[in-house]
Amino acid sequence: MSSSVFEHPWLSGLFTDHKMAKILSAERQIAHMLAFEAAWSRACGAVGIFDADKAEAAARAIETARIDMADLAEGMAQDGVPIPRFVAQLRAVAPAEALHKGATSQDVVDTAMVMALAEASTLLIERLDQLIRALSALEGRHGAAPLMGRTRMQAATEITVSDRVLTWTLPLAGHRARLSVLRGTVEKVQIGGASGDRKALGDKETEVVERVARDLGLAPAKRSWHAMREPIAEYASFLSLVTGTLGKMGQDVALMAQQGIDEIALSGGGGSSAMPHKQNPVAAELLVTLARFNATQVSAMHHAMIHEQERSGAAWSLEWMVLPQMLMATARSLAVGIDLVGKITRIGTA
Repeated sequence: MSSSVFEHPWLSGLFTDHKMAKILSAERQIAHMLAFEAAWSRACGAVGIFDADKAEAAARAIETARIDMADLAEGMAQDGVPIPRFVAQLRAVAPAEALHKGATSQDVVDTAMVMALAEASTLLIERLDQLIRALSALEGRHGAAPLMGRTRMQAATEITVSDRVLTWTLPLAGHRARLSVLRGTVEKVQIGGASGDRKALGDKETEVVERVARDLGLAPAKRSWHAMREPIAEYASFLSLVTGTLGKMGQDVALMAQQGIDEIALSGGGGSSAMPHKQNPVAAELLVTLARFNATQVSAMHHAMIHEQERSGAAWSLEWMVLPQMLMATARSLAVGIDLVGKITRIGTA
């Protein structure tokens, strides 16, 4: 067995999303961590906290550093965070006096996380737009066709295909708009230092934060958000809303495809080892599964909001376990939804 269906040798064939997996990869996370440290050295050098020449030398060494991940794993087991070993490795190639001082582990890890979220959001927006277009085209082709409306899974009154499809499409437009706003809240640099008060930066605080943020393509934060996780929890809630909408679509398609109802026809489908005459609505079922998975996980992200005092190891590390899986589920759900809509050859009762 594998601890994750997203990485299992064959279960991943159903669950994984390769583009999101690349965004969430350890190699990409290391690249973001290195980018933070290089930006930190340059910013502190520019404002006089570090010697300017040594800061630039440190930044260049950091940018080309090769990180021993096995050593990071050993450090995680000991320290609960990778940054002490990470910084120790950087000190072997860069001037120690112009490296990391004034920052803390959470600054590096959280900033790397939001850099990944920025990339993830770009991917999700692309797919939301693609799915909205696909559903709009489907409605254009079949929207006027009659369809039996059903309430509480019982025949109600006749509606049109457009009425059903709009319940799939309209929420997606809302999610698209919600994410555009949410990005401005989430994509902010994390800088707080030891206890989140930025005390080590003195009167250079604002300038350092703005320089680091600009170098990393993020927004500056007015103060650190070490123990204020509302934006991250809200992002997780957004992910669950997206998969929930797609789960509703998947549930509808699976019910419409039932033998005896036959209100939809799909090209392709899943086979059965015992009943070769069957074509199972695997994609529609997967949308339901992923929606239920994210709905379960989002509660853990709300638990992760509860930080003790200025930083929590327990709440913080819970995010690491949950948020990447929610991102994978959401990206996969959107990809499956796009593919599923493209395979609808007939919809309606006429």
